[in-house]
Amino acid sequence: MAIISTAKLYEVQKYCSMTNHMWDGFWFLANKKSFERLPKDLQEIVTRNVNEAGIKQRADVKALNDSLATEPGAFSALQMGELSGMLLDRLDIEVVDHHPDPSLLSANHDEATVEETLLSHLLKSNCPVTGQPDWGSVQIHYVGAPINQEALLKYLIGFREHNEFHEQCVERIFVDVLRQCRPQKLAVYARYTRRGGLDINPWRSNFSAARAPSNLRNARQ
Repeated sequence: MAIISTAKLYEVQKYCSMTNHMWDGFWFLANKKSFERLPKDLQEIVTRNVNEAGIKQRADVKALNDSLATEPGAFSALQMGELSGMLLDRLDIEVVDHHPDPSLLSANHDEATVEETLLSHLLKSNCPVTGQPDWGSVQIHYVGAPINQEALLKYLIGFREHNEFHEQCVERIFVDVLRQCRPQKLAVYARYTRRGGLDINPWRSNFSAARAPSNLRNARQ
């Protein structure tokens, strides 16, 4: 929000989704040899104060973000929104293979049918033409036996070294989840970061009652 405000991006952008992908790092640069020539006590003083300044800067940015979220005026024209769904990224997992493995996917068919939406911001594949990374958020809505969330997140992160176009990746996710977990209804939607100024946000569903997702442009787009 602070960056949007200072750069006045709201003048050219109407829609935005808050997905917490932006990391505003605090960088302090110094000559290593010169720093090491300082007495140890002075090194400790410099290091402590630099770290404290970084923490204070983050607090200032957060305060500005919080104030801008409700500020009238220029920001009133910017429609903010968050992708809905239970966030898989909260799970503590270990991933050892960075290629999609559908055998990881499973659902507990001994439990009652559920309807839920799962979300991850950790989808990343590579363009098969240029080799450039394609980062995206993926939203999976289904009706059926509860899907193993840890396994699903491992599967999605497994796309890290996979070379395929956006549409093909979404189709692969849809087909793999449908085959392995056998939900009654399934919809897969992905919003990728823009490259070449193009929005490519594939959506795949197997039930006609599914409504196309709202076209809220992702903050990273």
